[in-house]
Amino acid sequence: MNAARILLNEQSFTVRRARSDDVEDIVALLRDDDLGASRESEDLGPYSSAFQQIDSDSKHFLAVIERADGEIAGTMHLTLLPGLSRNAATRMQVEAVRVARSARGIGLGTAMFQWAHDYGRGKGAALVQLTTDKERPDACRFYRSLGYADSHEGFKLAL
Repeated sequence: MNAARILLNEQSFTVRRARSDDVEDIVALLRDDDLGASRESEDLGPYSSAFQQIDSDSKHFLAVIERADGEIAGTMHLTLLPGLSRNAATRMQVEAVRVARSARGIGLGTAMFQWAHDYGRGKGAALVQLTTDKERPDACRFYRSLGYADSHEGFKLAL
């Protein structure tokens, strides 16, 4: 998919596939809150290795949202998951959504999700799913405002 443009309040943003030189900025966004600061590392080595795996698999789209001046204002990781349930529906999983503090409150998050939904539809996804930490009440409220339903109980087990 080619880059897409988002225009908000006379500010121009580009949604594009992340490149290896974006990894440091993406990790900085992941670290920029209480939860991320405590669980993300400053060592970029593992992130660079993970990026190579993500970038080499066509089912993944690691997006960055870039300001006109080249600053990364947001990111999201989309994964297409073919399945047998729901009449063999393809799902799109959304992970690691972040908007830079300097770009919050202008509608960028909503625009990112509108773009992501279009991307998923274009790839044949029948539904989109995401999880967010229960300690992120603002994120939960935001996802509900987009029409996401608290439809399932999620579980995780550290390995």
